[in-house]
This record gives sequence, C-alpha cells and structure tokens, in this order.
Amino acid sequence: MDDLSLVRDHTVLSVVVGSRAYGLATEASDVDRRGVYVAPTPLFWGFAKPPTHVDGPDAERFSWELERFLGLALEANPTVLECLWSPLVEHVTGPGEELLALRSAFLSRHAHRTFLRYAESQFRKLTGDLRTRGVPRWKHVMHLLRLLISGRHLLRHGEPLVDVADHRERLLAVRRGEVPWAEVEAWRESLSRDMDAALDGSALPGEPDRTRVEDYLVSVRRRGAR
Repeated sequence: MDDLSLVRDHTVLSVVVGSRAYGLATEASDVDRRGVYVAPTPLFWGFAKPPTHVDGPDAERFSWELERFLGLALEANPTVLECLWSPLVEHVTGPGEELLALRSAFLSRHAHRTFLRYAESQFRKLTGDLRTRGVPRWKHVMHLLRLLISGRHLLRHGEPLVDVADHRERLLAVRRGEVPWAEVEAWRESLSRDMDAALDGSALPGEPDRTRVEDYLVSVRRRGAR
C-alpha cells in the first residue's frame, strides 16, 4: 500500500487550518489542510512500518498517522491541537468523531511551556532575520503573535483559540509590516506575561489523560486488525 493511498482510503479526520481557520484569510490565501489517517493494523506486524506522516497529495496537505498524532497532541504540540479545534472540518469518520470527542484529554498545563518555547524559538529566528536582512518575515511575526493569543486563551479558558478574527485587523497590519518592531516586541512580551499569570489560576490539569488516549488507540488498532 503506497503512502498516498493511506491518506486517500484511511483518513479519519481532515480539517482546514491556516489563515482560513484563523479568520485571517485574504484573497491570496491558500487552503491549508491537515489530516489524520489510521494505517491498517496488519501493516505494523512486519519489519517495515507504515509512515508516521504523509505529505500530499497536494502541496497544502499534510497528514499524520493516528499514533504519531496522538503522541504530539499529548505533548501539547500547538499545530496538532489546532487541528482538533479547527472550526472547518471537511471530513470525519466514526473514529474521527471519537478523536474529536477525546480532545479535552490532551490538554494540560504543559501547554504553557510548549507554546512559549515554540514562540521563543520563532522569535529568535525572526530577530536574526532583522539583524541580517533588515526586516523580519512579517507573516511569521503575525503567526507568532497569533500562537501566543491562542495559548493565553487555552490557559484562561481551557481550550485553544483557533479563530482569532477579533484580532484580525491588528494581526494583518503586522503581516503587512505596518506595525513598528518595538510595538511587536511589546505585544509579544505582554502576551507572554499574560500566559505566565494565567498559569497559576488555570483549570487545566497538570498532566493529560494518557490512559484515556491509549484506550482509544488500542480500540482503533483492534478494529483495524479485522
């Protein structure tokens, strides 16, 4: 079985992410899709295992095999979590519905560290661009700020914020390079402080519910062995 047929025939969840899900789309925006496929269980029985992810079949699509997706979600990976909360679900099967119903099990206070570390890593790259090129990649700056907005909402309200349309005009101004770098830095620092402050009173558990997630994975694998 080739990789693309895994995506074509065994996808359980496909969503739109990116600017269209974020409420930041313009006329030039692509349609970015992310998916989860379940490789048939017998493919794991030999030495050669099925792929943990597949690019394509088009340039804007990326898919994870279920086990890899679950592992990343348990680590509070921001990109994976936003797939579970995307408002634009294009395709979902029975196991995909079960996955969406399970999404709260992935959430924990680990998100504070994961979101901030990712944002800090991106910020270092952007300041490097500023030093070497004179300007940062403004689209990446916008998404860094969007990530922090989402993380703050997660700590305060118990779920990530995907649609940031309430911040649309200011974020798009950042993307166009219309916001001074000093203001960008101040906004980033303010959002980071907000996340630190929200952690103390957050209702999120200290750890995700790994047992519940593993029970789901085992159930899906057993069904895939028939």
